[in-house]
Amino acid sequence: MTAEALPAELRRAIVQIARTPRLLVACDYDGTLAPITANPDEARPLPESVGALRSLAGLHETTTAVISGRALRDLATLSRLPAEVHLVGSHGSEFDIGFVHALDAHAKELHRRVETELERIVDDVPGVSLEVKPASIAVHVRRAERTAGQRVLAAVHDGPSRWDGVTVTEGKEVVELAVVQTDKGNALDTLRHQVGATAAVFVGDDVTDEKAFARLSGPDLGIKVGPGESLAQYRVPDTVDVATVLAFMLEERRNWLYGEQAAPIERLTMLANERSVALLTPDARLSWLCHPGPDAPAVFADLLGGPSAGHFSVKPERNGLPLGQRYLPNTMTVETRWSRLLVTDYLEPDSPVHRTDLVRVISGEAAASVVFAPRPEFGNVPVRLLPEDDGLRVLGTSEPFVLRSPGVRWEISTDGLHDTASAVVQPTAERPVVLELRCGTTDLGPHELPELDRRARAGSYWSEWAKTLKLPAVEPELVARSALTLRGLVNTDTGAVLAAATTSLPEEIGGVRNWDYRYCWIRDAAMTVRELVALGSLSEAEGYLRWLHGVLATLAGPERLHPLYTIAGTQLGAEAVIDSLPGYKGSRPVRVGNLANHQVQLDVFGPVVELVVALAQARGELRDEDWQLVRAMAEGVHRRWFEPDHGIWEERHVPRHRVYSRVMCWVTIDRAIKLADVYGREIPPNWPTLRDTIAADVLQHGWNPEVQAFTTAYDGTDLDAASLFVGLSGLLDPQDERFQSTVTAIEAELRSGSTVYRYRRDDGLPGSEGGFHLCAAWMIEAYLLTGRRTEAQELFQQLVDAAGPTGLLPEQYDPIAERSLGNHPQAYSHLGLIRCAYLLSQQ
Repeated sequence: MTAEALPAELRRAIVQIARTPRLLVACDYDGTLAPITANPDEARPLPESVGALRSLAGLHETTTAVISGRALRDLATLSRLPAEVHLVGSHGSEFDIGFVHALDAHAKELHRRVETELERIVDDVPGVSLEVKPASIAVHVRRAERTAGQRVLAAVHDGPSRWDGVTVTEGKEVVELAVVQTDKGNALDTLRHQVGATAAVFVGDDVTDEKAFARLSGPDLGIKVGPGESLAQYRVPDTVDVATVLAFMLEERRNWLYGEQAAPIERLTMLANERSVALLTPDARLSWLCHPGPDAPAVFADLLGGPSAGHFSVKPERNGLPLGQRYLPNTMTVETRWSRLLVTDYLEPDSPVHRTDLVRVISGEAAASVVFAPRPEFGNVPVRLLPEDDGLRVLGTSEPFVLRSPGVRWEISTDGLHDTASAVVQPTAERPVVLELRCGTTDLGPHELPELDRRARAGSYWSEWAKTLKLPAVEPELVARSALTLRGLVNTDTGAVLAAATTSLPEEIGGVRNWDYRYCWIRDAAMTVRELVALGSLSEAEGYLRWLHGVLATLAGPERLHPLYTIAGTQLGAEAVIDSLPGYKGSRPVRVGNLANHQVQLDVFGPVVELVVALAQARGELRDEDWQLVRAMAEGVHRRWFEPDHGIWEERHVPRHRVYSRVMCWVTIDRAIKLADVYGREIPPNWPTLRDTIAADVLQHGWNPEVQAFTTAYDGTDLDAASLFVGLSGLLDPQDERFQSTVTAIEAELRSGSTVYRYRRDDGLPGSEGGFHLCAAWMIEAYLLTGRRTEAQELFQQLVDAAGPTGLLPEQYDPIAERSLGNHPQAYSHLGLIRCAYLLSQQ
């Protein structure tokens, strides 16, 4: 039997409950997992049900159990269920984790009296049997002549059933007398509490199972097997259907948890228009898009939750593998190609504020299958799709959404909460099919410009800018793509710069190191636009500095600068978890917000001053407002440089006196003094002394003679890739033996093949992470400064090789599993690549 044979309402209910964070699946035994037999000792479970229960139990945050009226020892012997499946016997009075109710002397005596009386009642009645359990005795009359069986049951009801302390449980041709309270509903509640289940499924056929059905509420699911009145919401005919239910639940749960078809992170391609970003899989599935901005809730979150979390897919009607995906040269327009089908995607750069307009053009000769499944607010808002002549309206959301698709005939289906639209379209050489997703408007009317003109305009928006770049001789095309990627992470409306386009792409598959990078970090943004300045583009830096001035205007003093802000320049809300999403390949939790917002990171001042230096050099002048910003950064350092902090890596441990943070405080004052010297500005008289004091502090306390290296912090021997900045910054001459020794020590401990780890210490979080592309870039620069050009070239080539087919880099790389990790695309990784290519070109 296939899942399609199950009632549609039941299938929808199974799909829904399979997506709960922590699932409990419990079943009765006789008549549910095993068919009813004339001889109870011959009741064996269906192998398909056993396999499904075992596989369910092996899934993350999923518990399975059998709650039976049989004695636990008999249930275990007869069922031969695997150890992964919890067994509960005697209607909930016996658990496989130990007999819950230890009998006291009174209960033991009562048990003996009940057993003696029942033996007398059933004596010499053919076909009647007693099943003696630790806390109860069951009288089975299934094999007796009907009249005789009824006579025995009547005698039991008139006799020991009425005794004080005896609990009666009725079943099909069986009655059970217990000397403790027995209740399958209590057993279900006990299991639910033990595993912290957020939803429970119970499947049963007997009268005794009604007590379990009565305990179900909210998202829980009850399924009755066979005829008869029941509190269960759904019903299936027999045990074969139970096996189908469990198999379908397994499939849905596994798909939801692990997203086994999730594309490798580095193969995701970003669309951008300097206001919004979106991600495409290699087969043209729109798997990530947030609205009304990139740090807003997702409309399509397939990336973190599979198809049920929202996607917009186009593929050949007759399945075929894509031949390739590419950016059109020097643009953010993406083409995905099959043998007879081409899908072209771009975000319109000139859409109004608070609008996100995505255009998808389907051309070629093959029929294409289109699925449109928006799931606003990370799928937590039920949506309806209303077909109209020119497209679809998305109903039920706070933000308006429409899909313009004139001439497309949509079929609407629902899973009970959300609608999904499907269509088959046939492009021709003369008439491609154009789909326009418009977020933030109700307008379904035609655009004022033909699609070809808009595509050309979107392309020239990027290509005209790319023409102005001064590219290095080393890897110029990849550098250009990195530059376009960085510009795509810039928000031109505000000047803010995203650290990455995504949230919660994992640092370890299946791990908990999943963070939200869709915000503007003071440090990351300054480093990002500084590399664009180095390539000849100044507008992004100017916009960012205006944004930073706006942030500083809200603070009592520059020393109160937080590490990160929203794109609008406001404080972040509390970090939260989206429990309804299973994460990329089962990597949970999915987070929104970032606790680093409340940390102290004293290194943030230095990159801002270095940016002003680069901008002044490019312009040939230092603007007054930029000097004002430098003075503010220096003031922040003056007030706080001597404090411990959380550092660049935002560890959630107690603050430490970190070498990198002190070095960047020194950079702030050093660069400020040099700026003043070059451009004739006055400085406070204490700045030179402060610079020398910080340098002396680092050289005295940061160097550890035991490990022959500058360590992470003053209080330990652990190493950190960021400590390379002792030499990279110029605080220490790169030819100094202490720096060369530090490079060697960090290389030995933190480099692994093609990547460099941030550190190896315990940072208070479980699990591990990959190496950081940015740290590899620092190592390349350190190699160059210490005369190791060959090693620098080799490591740079490995960094280049880690880029995906469209030239994008996420945050990290696992050199053991040889796969990419972390949020994507990551500004750090691309600015590191640009800087290394530039440095290698100068040598």
